[in-house]
Amino acid sequence: MSSDRTPAESGHSRPSASTSVSRRGIVRMGAALGSTGLLATAAPASAAGDAPGSDPALRKPVLVGANPGLQLFDEAGSCTAYLSVWQVEWSTHGAGNVVVLWRPDGVRTVGEDPRLALWLADHFVRHFPELDGLPWSAPRFHRSAVQVRLDLASGLRARGGGIDVRMAEVLDRRAFATDRFPLAGVEHSLSLVFGPCGRARALVDGRVQPGEISRGGTPDRPSSSAFLAAAEVWRA
Repeated sequence: MSSDRTPAESGHSRPSASTSVSRRGIVRMGAALGSTGLLATAAPASAAGDAPGSDPALRKPVLVGANPGLQLFDEAGSCTAYLSVWQVEWSTHGAGNVVVLWRPDGVRTVGEDPRLALWLADHFVRHFPELDGLPWSAPRFHRSAVQVRLDLASGLRARGGGIDVRMAEVLDRRAFATDRFPLAGVEHSLSLVFGPCGRARALVDGRVQPGEISRGGTPDRPSSSAFLAAAEVWRA
């Protein structure tokens, strides 16, 4: 669910063990918004292998589902909002739909199960590179049913608890996998299908959230800060 979630621009191969993926790279696909690119250099595999449980082959699934994301920016390039939509089919903390909203005035989580919603916010979202350098406050939980309709052909509609997220104009669909996605300094394995979107908007408490998405990339590999992420599996 963090921003380019796909393989490097030079090809479609799985990243090697000597690289660490950046969500910012996944979503932005090397566009102007992703100044660091898709992959960032990490510690050598031999060093990482010294840590307990670091062998990817021994990792167990901790979450299966989908995690589209939407990041909006003002004219100066500052983030006005980040919305992380979760459609969890199974996880170690239960199943269900959740929306996590980051804004400069705080963090809101919406769902029916506070244990699941707060775990998604604290274990995943707060460590996504989209939020690097931005303040993180204790999430406020809002109990509400969240409806999610995700379609890799047409886009996304998610709503609940005063939040309404829409994405449309799916520009591409790409598979991605890595064994080097760090969350709070712990490497996780991640695989998914990624779909950048050309249009998006978010309403919060009935008001259109200010800011615009950022688009870039190339005709063959378009990027966007509004993206679908389906068939998503996290292992740790």
